[in-house]
This record gives sequence, structure tokens and C-alpha cells, in this order.
Amino acid sequence: MTDTRPIAIFSLTDNGRKIAQQLLERFPSAIHHHRAKPFVETAQKAFVNGQDCLFICATGIVVRALAPVLRDKARDPGVIVIDDAGQFVIPLLSSHEGGAGELAEIIAGRLEARVVVTSATHYGRPVYTLGMGCDRGCPVEIIAELVETITATMACAPPFQVLASIDLKSGEPGLRLQATKMGLEFKTYGAARLRTVEDQLSEKSELVFREVGCYGVAEAAALLAASEITGMPAELVVTKQKNRRATLAVARSYAQ
Repeated sequence: MTDTRPIAIFSLTDNGRKIAQQLLERFPSAIHHHRAKPFVETAQKAFVNGQDCLFICATGIVVRALAPVLRDKARDPGVIVIDDAGQFVIPLLSSHEGGAGELAEIIAGRLEARVVVTSATHYGRPVYTLGMGCDRGCPVEIIAELVETITATMACAPPFQVLASIDLKSGEPGLRLQATKMGLEFKTYGAARLRTVEDQLSEKSELVFREVGCYGVAEAAALLAASEITGMPAELVVTKQKNRRATLAVARSYAQ
């Protein structure tokens, strides 16, 4: 859905322009307005014309610019604000009805940023999942080494609920043993299921696609597992990391 809808990107600073260029790689048909003159009129025109609007600037600027043309959540397009450092993505308007929440997840995955959700439907217990891939016959010691290295870099290592992978790895001893050691359920998904979240991947690997039929294993498996638990969208907390024989990603979703 998000790939077929018109998108307008607004940036005001040199750093904002760099972020916009990253987004244009993901949304090549988007229209980029850098330091648009007049800014307010240009933003309002894009909004009224039904374009999803991505603003790389302060939230207050966006609110003041669009306030006169707001209608209702059923008709307004999505509005997303990204901070100038590219660390946070805020679905400001039409998060659910307008699809801004879904679009924010895709943007966050592209920028390796964090989605900041203020909607009441997202309040609740966070669920964290591990997605992993590995070479055939990879020793559990190498898998455990990667898990320990990455979780040690997280500000607060969360309690994981699932270790997930592709179904081609359903019998992989190292992954199964790692899940057992951590007290986690081990879940696997077919390549077709993993492709349903490929828009949220931080990168798409043609090599992985040729080998297993999807563009990424660790990130996609983590996203699917988290979303499956909560019934809500998931986001990547740690994008794909790897050591010499294994890959890992961490996803999060919020239970109602």
C-alpha cells in the first residue's frame, strides 16, 4: 500500500537533506522539497492533495503549518515527523486510518531509527524476539557468542520470548540448542511468510534471495515472531548483525 501512495518529503537543513536522500532510495517516486519557499503553502498543498507528508524538522513547525487544513482522521493523509538526527520517527497524524504507522515502521527500518508511538493502542507490554540465521552446522558456541555480544550493547537487555528463523533451519542443532539454553520457543517460517515483511528490512540481500527465496532471514523472522505474539505491528530494535557464521536481529511489538 505505502509503495503506491504519493509521498512528499520536506527537509529544512543540510542534515535533513541527507536523510531525505536515504528515503528517496526507498521511495524513488517521492517528491522532495528542500527548504521549500513558501514552506507553509507547499506543505499545505501536498497535504490537501492527499500526499503522505514526511517532515524532517521539529514537530511544532509541522503542527503550525498544517493546522488550518486538517479535516478528520478518515480523510487526512499520513503525516510523519523525523528528527534532524534521523534517530526518531513519529507518526503524527492518521497513524492507523491513514497508514502512517505502517509507513513509519518502514522508514525506521530504512534509517535504523526508532518509532515513537503516542497512540493509546500501542501502550502495553513490549514483546521482544530474536531472529537468527546461520551457516549449516554452525556450532552453538558461535551462535551464543553473537547473542551475547549484541545483547551486551543494548542499554537494557530485554527478556526475549522467541528465537525465530527460516524453516530451512528448523533442524539446525545450534539454533535449537541456543533456544533451549535461553528457555525460548524456537519458531521457523517459510520464505513466502518472511517476504511479507520485506519492506521493513534494513537491507535486501539478492544473495540471500537466491539461496533461500527471501531477502533476509534474521530481521524478517524477528518481525514476524513479535507481530504474531501481539497481533500488532513490530519494529526492528537491532538491525541485522553478524559474526563469522551467524546473523541476528531483534524486533519489538506491543501487546494490547
